[in-house]
Amino acid sequence: MSNSLHIVCPHCDTINRVPAAKLSAGGKCGQCHRPLFGAEPLRLNGERFARHAEKSDVPLLIDFWAEWCGPCRAMAPAFERAAQRLEPGMRLAKVNIDEEHALAQRFGVSSIPTMVLVLHGQEIDRAVGARSEADLVNWAGQRRAA
Repeated sequence: MSNSLHIVCPHCDTINRVPAAKLSAGGKCGQCHRPLFGAEPLRLNGERFARHAEKSDVPLLIDFWAEWCGPCRAMAPAFERAAQRLEPGMRLAKVNIDEEHALAQRFGVSSIPTMVLVLHGQEIDRAVGARSEADLVNWAGQRRAA
């Protein structure tokens, strides 16, 4: 197994190699020199999605949501706080289904909020319905270890 991980920069989408032993320190992008982790969910659109979902060696937890969805809006602060607790071992991202119909269709999202955990482009697990910060952290942490 390699002793370095590929981490996609949330700012410029450059793929960076980070020594696995130094992942907890976060690191900076070799291209734009900005932090590789910002302890907040990344907003993804169709253009950026594949790079982050397929090229990173850390799992990507995606919150499929919509502005008009009450439970989605209610869960948003918990999802943001969960990013602070789960990074850098996992990247959190948000996908607005009204703006990214193709992504919602690709993952078969039929109700929201839906959280999908992905690694190297493959779905690991999903959870449907609003969750608390503790529930998100526990669920994601158990799935990542599985």
